[in-house]
Amino acid sequence: MPYRKLGRTGEKVSLIGLGGFHIGKQADEKESIEIIRTAIDNGVNFMDNCWDYNEGKSEVRMGKALQDGYRNKVFLMTKIDGRDRKTAAKQIDESLRRLKTDRIDLMQIHEVIRLSDVEKSFAPAGGLEALLAAKQAGKIRYIGFTGHKSPSIHLKMLETAAKHEFVFDAVQMPLNVMDAHYDSFEKNVLPVALKHNIGILGMKSMGSPYILESNTASPVECLHYAMSLPTSVVITGCDSLVILKQALKAAREFRPFTEQQVAALLSRTTEAALKGKYERYKTSDYFDGTHHHPEWLGPAREKSVL
Repeated sequence: MPYRKLGRTGEKVSLIGLGGFHIGKQADEKESIEIIRTAIDNGVNFMDNCWDYNEGKSEVRMGKALQDGYRNKVFLMTKIDGRDRKTAAKQIDESLRRLKTDRIDLMQIHEVIRLSDVEKSFAPAGGLEALLAAKQAGKIRYIGFTGHKSPSIHLKMLETAAKHEFVFDAVQMPLNVMDAHYDSFEKNVLPVALKHNIGILGMKSMGSPYILESNTASPVECLHYAMSLPTSVVITGCDSLVILKQALKAAREFRPFTEQQVAALLSRTTEAALKGKYERYKTSDYFDGTHHHPEWLGPAREKSVL
């Protein structure tokens, strides 16, 4: 299993990370635990999760899987939705309990998909205060944020952090063969994050999984494209051992794409990518968990002035 450095943290993380959402989808909890432990036994040390995945089931299952000595073999990441300090602090503690651990390696502000998410996170008594307090208390080690909607919102988050003299340790974003053509995180956010030595977490390499429906790229090509970017880790959902083994094989056999290979793949995907048809997380609210469940964000409050 190849490993890369997670930005300014210096941590070594596996080239692929195990996506947490899919871990809560199996009918049999034992299958979920087997997928997690098989991934770890094969060198995957980056575990992705979130407070809201499958109503907490994903964290609960991962917590069980990380018993019996597995916890110390992984770099554990999860995310919270709370935008105010009180809600965020409560979700942090709930994640710790579900994951059966006293520390989370990377905690991220989840779904920064609106400008108001930026404002609330950095406002007095905002979510970032809870994360900083948890870090000081030893509950978390590093802080990051995620989002899938627009590069402009990611850039606003980074810009606002700089104004507050704060640097995120990691940032998670869609990085795939179609993002390169349409409202691109790769072109707009990646260079800024790298400039500040922020760890890059690539997600939605297959468009969850709509890119595959375009018949323009294979699953392995999608993974290898994301791996060929300066990503620290490419997070991929594995809802079965068969899919996990595909991801493991892709990581082990990975060789960075040449410029010619990249050009050929992007040429093949250009027409399908132009209107964002296969990147529904950018063009619709289908994937926006906090749109469907605004209560996850915490109590509504007046707009803050940065």
